[in-house]
Amino acid sequence: MQDQPFERPDRWIWRVGHGREIDLSRRGLLMGVLNVTPDSFSDGGRFADVTAALAEAEAMADAGAAIIDVGGESTRPGADPVDAATEQARVLPVIKAVADHLAGGRQVLISVDSYRVETARLAVAAGAHIINDISGLQGETGMAELARETGAGLVVMHTGRGREKLPDVIEDQMVFLGRSLAIAEEAGLDARQIVLDPGFGFAKDSGENFSLMARFDTLHALGRPFLVGTSRKRFLGAATGREAGDRDVATAATTALLRVAGARIFRVHDVAKSRDALSVAEAMCDRLAQETGSDV
Repeated sequence: MQDQPFERPDRWIWRVGHGREIDLSRRGLLMGVLNVTPDSFSDGGRFADVTAALAEAEAMADAGAAIIDVGGESTRPGADPVDAATEQARVLPVIKAVADHLAGGRQVLISVDSYRVETARLAVAAGAHIINDISGLQGETGMAELARETGAGLVVMHTGRGREKLPDVIEDQMVFLGRSLAIAEEAGLDARQIVLDPGFGFAKDSGENFSLMARFDTLHALGRPFLVGTSRKRFLGAATGREAGDRDVATAATTALLRVAGARIFRVHDVAKSRDALSVAEAMCDRLAQETGSDV
């Protein structure tokens, strides 16, 4: 990897596909969740056709989303798996439509939420700038090589699914994501293409998720910017007693808290609510920088 990947640079530049890049050094960004699936846990079936999906992408962009994350397979616990052909039939027409209608003039970036290399390859060809890999490069082989070849940005997520976790939630993050970064380095991937994701809700109980929030700042030792996806997750329901569709205020609270803890990208269903929460957090971070001379 280039530019000392395990040390935070003065500016966090995220290099993504099609010649684009994002400066993450000062401001947080919102990623809108666009599930084109019939069975996602809070919005399954609502955006299963291209027209509805494009309208939702446009609404999220209007609300302040800088990135639209398109997914064709539900990752909720117990969801039925789909094959690659089904996933591709769902996501590729939507990615192309968003690329044609939004990604140019509005400068909206497109992410594909997939752990499959071939789906990711086709998605980048259709206009996606970012690959959101929930397997953390530890699923199908070749994802890091694909990102190197195409120049796509890569979200590398931590997961506890399908393996034995270490007892300490932070230690498990360091070991798993450290292994992911080693895979990326071996593939010759530029570190500036990588953003990390601690994988809230992926084989983590409520206590582990809140511990991860409370100790989030320790993750910066890994030396890359972080994306977080807490939106409507079960642990927020445990804290508030609310069902999935009524957890957007709780989600916005985590957006503010995690921005102050140093996260940079926030993957959410309700962009407008988290935009306001992020604006308040940014104002506080700006004031902190003025008074202490240190960035958050």
